[in-house]
Amino acid sequence: MTEHAEPTATAVEGHRADPAATFAELYGNEPDGIWAAPGRVNLIGEYTDFNDGFVMPLALPHTAVAAVSRRDDGVLRLYSTDVPGGVVSLRTDELTPHSGHGWAAYPAGVLWALREAGHPVTGADIALTSTVPTGAGLSSSAALEVVTALALNDLFALGLSAAELAVIGRRAENDFVGVPCGIMDQMASACCTEGHALHLDTRDLSLRQVPFDLASQGLTLLAVDTRVKHALGDGAYAERRAGCEEGARLLGIPMLRDLPYENLASALATLADAGADESVIRYVRHVVGDNRRVEQVIALLDAGDVRAAGPVLNEGHLSLRDDLRVSCPELDLVVESANAAGALGARMTGGGFGGSAVVLVEESAAGTVAKAVSEAFAAAGHAAPGIFDAVPSAGARRLR
Repeated sequence: MTEHAEPTATAVEGHRADPAATFAELYGNEPDGIWAAPGRVNLIGEYTDFNDGFVMPLALPHTAVAAVSRRDDGVLRLYSTDVPGGVVSLRTDELTPHSGHGWAAYPAGVLWALREAGHPVTGADIALTSTVPTGAGLSSSAALEVVTALALNDLFALGLSAAELAVIGRRAENDFVGVPCGIMDQMASACCTEGHALHLDTRDLSLRQVPFDLASQGLTLLAVDTRVKHALGDGAYAERRAGCEEGARLLGIPMLRDLPYENLASALATLADAGADESVIRYVRHVVGDNRRVEQVIALLDAGDVRAAGPVLNEGHLSLRDDLRVSCPELDLVVESANAAGALGARMTGGGFGGSAVVLVEESAAGTVAKAVSEAFAAAGHAAPGIFDAVPSAGARRLR
């Protein structure tokens, strides 16, 4: 992965521990296997997944890696090299929604969700390590969920597909952890392929791998971690989801996915006449507009005109900033400074309120744009951002 010399930009901070060695030291034996699942950035289509809409994520080279062995005694033991606190030991028959805390709730929730779905998972020893930045809007939690689900699927011969494992991960996050996320993050981690973006219809989980060969066109997609930690469990995400559901109810449609872009203006007038809250009107405008932007970007990629996607990214960011109101000063500064330095387009990615942005840029200008963003952060008194190439990478897989 490319690192930009000006400023120093690292793809992975620190050195990953060897999960097999960690496992053996903790549990006294070798793991049955080692699995990996990536984080993601979303190219376009934000807050559309829980509206049955379209998204277009790609997997990152950053991964959560799990060394795992099966247990048959109803015990789940969890350890993370990235979080102090030692081994977390749980009884599988005592797992209930909201009974987990911190990082361990995500893998524990996966085992709970598998058992709730009728799968005979009787326990495991798990040692985890991850290079997916936490709180950066890059789906670190989904990576933990998917790597755990894939490992248990293999060890207990459950025969679940990648999409089914993603659904298990979402149930873990929604019902066990208590975060009302959509399905995009888990599907991206489970199903993305190297060199492609994933066109996902979140209504029926149909997907298409869209070639996204940036290097052949002399382009780079930068991911910029603002270092502003975001969390989806603080209520703002749930508030927007509830507002979208209220908009659909007032319009008499199942989901906002069912509102064609051509009917948006009249629908917004209908909402105003019905006395809808101003925030609901804004949320509807964003979701329907971003569904259209996904379709625009897909058409451009299919036509081989990736550069023309830049203005669509800019438009998407303005909608997230002004209609959904999930941006923050640091994310806006990334977009503004990158575009001023010659980027083709940029937008925040993920749930917002901090986290990361993506920047589409000519490969020859990547260093210049990265430097401009970092200088803008320094001038504003912000912590230095993390900047790396978001290379479209492989989804979840068994390593050994």
